[in-house]
Amino acid sequence: MRHASADNDTVKNTSLTVTDLFKICAHCERLSKKDIGVRIPRPLGNGPSRFIPEKEILQVSKVDARTQSIFEEAFSLGHLDNISLVMGFHPQYLESFLRTQHYLLQMDGPLSLHYRHYIGIMAAARHQCSYLVNLHVNDFLQVGGDPKWLNGLEGAPQKLQALGELNKILAHRPWLLTKTHIESLLKAEENSWSLAELIHAVVLLTHYHSLASFTFGCGITPDIHTEGGHTFRPPSLSGYCVCDIANGNGALEEMLGNQQVAEVSGEVEVLMERMKQLQECRDEEEASQEEMTTRFEREKTESMLVATAEDEECVPSRDVSRHFEDPSYGYQDFSRRGEHVPTFRVQDYSWEDHGFSLVNRLYPDVGQLLDEKFQIAYNLTYNTMATHQGVDTSMLRRAIWNYIHCMFGIRYDDYDYGEINELLDRSFKVYIKTMVCSPEKTTKRMYESFWRQFQHSEKVHVNLLLMEARMQAELLYALRAITRYMT
Repeated sequence: MRHASADNDTVKNTSLTVTDLFKICAHCERLSKKDIGVRIPRPLGNGPSRFIPEKEILQVSKVDARTQSIFEEAFSLGHLDNISLVMGFHPQYLESFLRTQHYLLQMDGPLSLHYRHYIGIMAAARHQCSYLVNLHVNDFLQVGGDPKWLNGLEGAPQKLQALGELNKILAHRPWLLTKTHIESLLKAEENSWSLAELIHAVVLLTHYHSLASFTFGCGITPDIHTEGGHTFRPPSLSGYCVCDIANGNGALEEMLGNQQVAEVSGEVEVLMERMKQLQECRDEEEASQEEMTTRFEREKTESMLVATAEDEECVPSRDVSRHFEDPSYGYQDFSRRGEHVPTFRVQDYSWEDHGFSLVNRLYPDVGQLLDEKFQIAYNLTYNTMATHQGVDTSMLRRAIWNYIHCMFGIRYDDYDYGEINELLDRSFKVYIKTMVCSPEKTTKRMYESFWRQFQHSEKVHVNLLLMEARMQAELLYALRAITRYMT
């Protein structure tokens, strides 16, 4: 595999220095000023996440050699961002994620480097994710992108503007995508897309739509080198230095530690008992196909009635909204208006049997990378639930994955959707729907309200499932539409 080259050969080396990423101690700051005479930026926030205590995130790399190794490699390449730090709870997944993202953005492919980052900006902006928008604005400029494009989508080439319709449908209502949308891009009189380019663009769009969900779902804070992520004021006593990570010193306690919400007594045990009872029911009797269909339609309808959030509708800032059109277009609860999300049967079009081969044929190796990432997220388990060991969590993981697909109208004929209501309570469903459909409305209160006895690492695991299930759902609709255009 070869790295794609930037259009501008004069682009400078963009590797980040240590001080671009972390706070530094007073001793290191004095040495830096003495040696190079510059002010040292430090983060404004208390760690990579607003939801997860900083010390827990940093502790992971100290006790897990694999995570430490991944962090060191990412840091050497200048890509150790706050998303990676939070994903570090699950090093097997993080490795796959970074490998896939690196391939999509850096390696040889149909699209030029600046197009890739601009599409990332367009996708993240649909969910008002300023964190990802700012990251890719910087990357776009570093690979020689035209600053005029950043004034607004109308300043970008017509070819990218034409992608706006696909972007908004995939982000909010992917079931409305048809081969007509695909044809309009591939058969445009001018500035048409090739099939390979379109596959690359679709994978980027779905990647960043779903990554926006993860970013909001984990309360990711701005990286130090991006807008809103740093200050030049002297560090406080609660600051930690990157040398602490290097030499194994413990992270300092948070001065304003997060107060834990009151735990619900027996929450985990109740869930484990329900899993046991459902397994026993599976063994005793199997529902008819008619009953399975009824249960799916009932769950799909009920999922539409789950409120995403209590707060008022978010109004995107100009800095974000200028990168996309039709800001009022969003996820809709169609059943409330008497409309209906059509059922997409996985038995008719699946990732494994159809989507995987289409992506791999038109964008070599990417199908394999995506498939590995999906499989790791879906099968990842430590056989634990909170403080309980030796637990088979496959039933719970499948319920979460299938519930997300159900919200998008996707049905697995061999799954009993009656299990979802037994395993996922109301507060969890609200969190799932908000994070997947309207992630910009996700709040810390919502994050704390579900699975209150579980570890933060387990909640991050849930967010990985939500992110990957959402990405696969979007991909299924897009790839099916492309297949129908081709046949």
